[in-house]
Amino acid sequence: MKRIWEKTAVKRVFYVIVIVAIWEVIYLLEVFPVLLFPGPGTVFLTLAKEIADGSLLIKAGASLYMIVLGLVISVALVLLLMVLSMLSKTVHNLCGTLISVLDPLPGIALLPLAILWFGIGRDAILFVMVHSILWPVLLNVMKGFETVPLIYREVGMGIGLSRLRMVWGIFIPAALPSILAGLKTGWSRAWRSLIGAEMVFGAAGSAAGLGWDIYLKRSFLDMPGMFACLIVIMAIGLLIEDLFFKRVENATIVKWGMAR
Repeated sequence: MKRIWEKTAVKRVFYVIVIVAIWEVIYLLEVFPVLLFPGPGTVFLTLAKEIADGSLLIKAGASLYMIVLGLVISVALVLLLMVLSMLSKTVHNLCGTLISVLDPLPGIALLPLAILWFGIGRDAILFVMVHSILWPVLLNVMKGFETVPLIYREVGMGIGLSRLRMVWGIFIPAALPSILAGLKTGWSRAWRSLIGAEMVFGAAGSAAGLGWDIYLKRSFLDMPGMFACLIVIMAIGLLIEDLFFKRVENATIVKWGMAR
């Protein structure tokens, strides 16, 4: 029994059941107006209907497509900047300055500029997402490379590794915990920025993701539908954490003895 409880999935299922039970109690006590705070039964029924007819899956797919596109572009930019920073001290210092200036700037604060530069549409959303992902990932990659033990570098030079082999065979594996931490931070910030941007653009009817769906349902006071969207957003976050990041960590840094 103890070994079963130690499994992350079992713990999460238990916590979800507790949260749903508390939710049901709040609903039954009518702490909030029933119109604005539907019960879990109604919400899960709405969720099942929208999944069955495919409408919610289409919107979730549209949001996930934007996330993946933003991650690919951001990772490509990080790789380019890292190569340039390793070749030039000036570029390295410039990257440090840009991170200090731009990383604290919320992506949603750039929406007015994005609208003026790119118009209302996916290009503006993508710009905000890349900003949200790029700087935390770049920061963690740079910090990870800087904290690689000196002895690793000396061993690499001692056995005659080229600069490219040093980066691929020593720096990236040694800095992988920091790189994954940066990707996690960038993913979560991009997810929040994406939903927020879709809600803003939803007012003009030009987005088609989960954020737009939340905005539209709020306009029609479709509270069960809104709660269903929120559940999907949280579920996607859990799935990305467990099915992607956790598996990558187990296959790399845990397997290599760099973490438990």
